[in-house]
Order: sequence, then structure tokens, then C-alpha cells
Amino acid sequence: MRGRHREAFSMYNRLSSRDYSNTIDLDTKELMDPLDMEENSALVQKSTVPELSNPSWKRSFPHVLVATLSAFLFGYHLGVVNEPLESISKDLGFKGNTLAEGLVVSTCLGGALVGSLFSGWLADGVGRRKTFQLCALPMIIGAVMSASTKTLAGMLIGRLFVGTGMGLAPPVASLYVTEVSPAFVRGTYGSLIQIATCLGIMGALFVGIPVKEIAGWWRVCFWVSIIPAVILALAMVFCAESPHWLHKQGRTSEAEAQFEKLLGGSHVKTAMADLAKLDRGDETDAVSLSELFYGRHFRVVFIGSTLYALQQLSGINAVFYFSSAVFKSAGVSSGLANAFVGIANLSGSTVAMLLMDKVGRKLLLLWSFFGMAVSMGLQVAAASFNSSGSGSLYLSVGGMLMFVLTFALGAGPVPGLLLPEIFPSRIRAKAMAVCMSVYWVINFFVGLLFLQLLEQLGPQLLYSIFGTFCMMAVVFVKRNVIETKGKSLQEIEIALLPQE
Repeated sequence: MRGRHREAFSMYNRLSSRDYSNTIDLDTKELMDPLDMEENSALVQKSTVPELSNPSWKRSFPHVLVATLSAFLFGYHLGVVNEPLESISKDLGFKGNTLAEGLVVSTCLGGALVGSLFSGWLADGVGRRKTFQLCALPMIIGAVMSASTKTLAGMLIGRLFVGTGMGLAPPVASLYVTEVSPAFVRGTYGSLIQIATCLGIMGALFVGIPVKEIAGWWRVCFWVSIIPAVILALAMVFCAESPHWLHKQGRTSEAEAQFEKLLGGSHVKTAMADLAKLDRGDETDAVSLSELFYGRHFRVVFIGSTLYALQQLSGINAVFYFSSAVFKSAGVSSGLANAFVGIANLSGSTVAMLLMDKVGRKLLLLWSFFGMAVSMGLQVAAASFNSSGSGSLYLSVGGMLMFVLTFALGAGPVPGLLLPEIFPSRIRAKAMAVCMSVYWVINFFVGLLFLQLLEQLGPQLLYSIFGTFCMMAVVFVKRNVIETKGKSLQEIEIALLPQE
């Protein structure tokens, strides 16, 4: 099987679809005499240019922009309780109860795990657009409950509802953006998901600024989140459905109509021909969990799950959690610290968006994880100093900002884009659900155990462990990840999976 995989992939490298088209054109020109070529040159150019040119990015961009609202909401709800938590605990009567405060923060993670588990089956069952609307619904209900509650129980139930929507959002956004984007800008569009998440986190921090001065302002923080959720649910009515999903359902004419809306009429036949290449007659069969863990699909699911596991084991969420304390020890206020971290995150994500379709996914992943390992080395060095002098503090702060920046360059945005690219159409939604479940489980345990491990192991050993996982990720990416830049989803599937 490995031999067939390598042969298929090498064949792709030797002769892509565009190279093949060019080869036919050259052979044809050699057989034509000069007079015929001159007479028919305009006709040949007219017939070949539409096939070789890229579709306009402007057609698909509005649809992608609406989809990224789900990522904005994801980021917003991740950060919405950070600043107001003290006010919430005081107003709802659990101030000083660290367990209750922890539950307010982490209950949404439990809901997110549930949402991610069902995301693939919903996306395949009712379509991508309706799943976005179902994702917005619990976020609206949960935000209303959290904003209007007078008890801790009401807050926890509201956070659980919100978490369910948060779990649905990332895999469906990755699926949709991957399936509606032209190949030449798919990386750029995929990076918009990470940028929207960063903007959501920063938006939550910005809205929460008056919380200490204005009584009950924390309720406004939740009410505000309803606005983008309602816009997402309503705007999706006017967005295109994924042509890949429609084709899987046997709705060919509708798939053609959506391709025309996304790519333009001159590219519909080519896009439909690409989908037909992979139509093996099993597209409508139900996908069982056993198919994702055994047989021919195991390798790509293993790659996706491991990438998300290594992303979380790198310690990124622990670093986000602990950043305020590190900055505070350096004499920087929590508001300024959050701003620094947010700017580093947004800057890295913006650079990744510019480079994704130029240098490729694999190179960004490699250098991102390597940069994160170096950053953890700086943290270890800072923790090794016995004194708490300015040099040690600056090294620690610099290492933390470098860690966030290098994470945002690749390890943050790339997995969410790469995995829908490498997963075959038939298993794409459900495989994403499995991988996102791995993400949420490890995210939960890292967040739960970080402070305990920091106390028992010390910062030097703990940061060394995080750095080791980053280097393991470098080796894993080098050996297992293929480059998908500029290739159609059908070309990637043919390259990765031996045909039955």
C-alpha cells in the first residue's frame, strides 16, 4: 500500500493537471502547420485560457467572510469571562469559591466536546449552511441565559449551551472554507479563521474594559455576543451550500449552480469533472467510526489527530492562561499584558495568511513548531536564574511573546486548514469531528493540570516538556505531512489514497 501511495504521489508531482493540459497543447501545436495555427490561434487561446486561469476570488470571499463569523464567536466566548469573572462571582454570590469560578470558565469546554462530537454527523446530515445556523442557535440561547441569570446554576447552563455551539463552529468553518475556496487562495482564506478567532478574543477583552467601573457590565458582555450570532444565522441563508456536500447527496444540478455562484460559469465544468473523478459509487454510504480508525483511512485520521494533540501538548493554552501572572511579575498590568499577547497572536496570524499560499502549509508548520521550541528554551533559561532580576523577567516575557507569535505563524492556523484538505470527501466531516474531539479532550486536561504540574515539577521541567513536544511535532510534520499548496481537493485525495 505504501508503494502505491508513493507511486501515486510521485505521479502527481511529475504531471499535475495543468502540466498535462499544457503538454496536450504543445503536442497539438507541433502537428498543425503554421497557417492553420495562425488562423486558429485566437480560437485556441479563447478555448484554453478559461481552463488555465484562476477563478475570481471575489465570488467566494463574501461566503467565506460570513463563515468566519463562527470563528469570531468562538474566540469571543473563549475570552468573554476573563475580565468580568470577579464581577460575575460577586453578583451571583460565589466570590472566593475557586471551584465555582473554575466551572464558569471550563463548563463551556464540556459543551464544546459534545458539540465537536456531533459536528461531523450534522454537517453530513443537514449540510454545512444549516449546521452553521444550528451552531449559532445554542450560542444565542446560552448568551441570553448567561446575561439574564441571577444564579450560578443559570450561568453554568448558559455556558454549557454556548460551549455546544463553540464545539460545532471550528470543524464546520474549516470544512466550509476548504470546500468553497478556489485552490489558489484556499490557504489565505483558511487563515482568516485564525484571524477571526484572534479578533474575537480581543473583542471580548475590549468589551470587558468597563467591567470594573460599571456595575453589571458583565451582562452587557454576553448580550453583545448575540449580535454576530444572529448575523451568522441570517446571512447563511444567502450563502452558497458546499458543492462537495451537494454532490455527495446526488444533487448534481444544485452543485453546478453553487459552483457557478462561487467560481463563475466558465469554471463549472472543470470543477464538476474533478468531483466526478472521485465518484466511486460509495459517496452516499454511511461512514462508520470503524472506517476512521482502521483500513485505508486510518493514516490520514492519525495524522490529523496527532497534529491537534501536539498542538495542545505544546502548552499554548497554558501559556495563554499563565501570561497575565508572568507580565504582572514584570510590572505590566493585566490589560496591557492581554493587549501584547493579542497583538502578537494577530500579527502572526496575519503573516501566516500572507504566506500560506506562497511558502506552503508544511514549511509554516515546521518553522512554527521549531520557533515554539526555541521560545520554550528561553522560558527554561529565564526560570533557571535564581534571582528575579530584570534580565530574567524580560527573557520570560520575550519568550512568551515569541511563543505566541510563532504559534500563530503555523501551528495555530495550519491544522484547521490542512486536515479538511487531506481528508477524502467521503469522511471529511466525520474525520474533522474526531480530530476536534481529540483537541478538546487534551485542551481540557492541559488546562486542568497545568497549575498543579507547575507547582509539583517547577517551571524548568514543565517548560522543557512543552519544548520537547514542540520538537516531536517538528519530526512528525517532516515525516508525515505532505504539501497541499495550490492543489485541488481531488488531486490531494488521489495523491494520498490508493484507489480501490
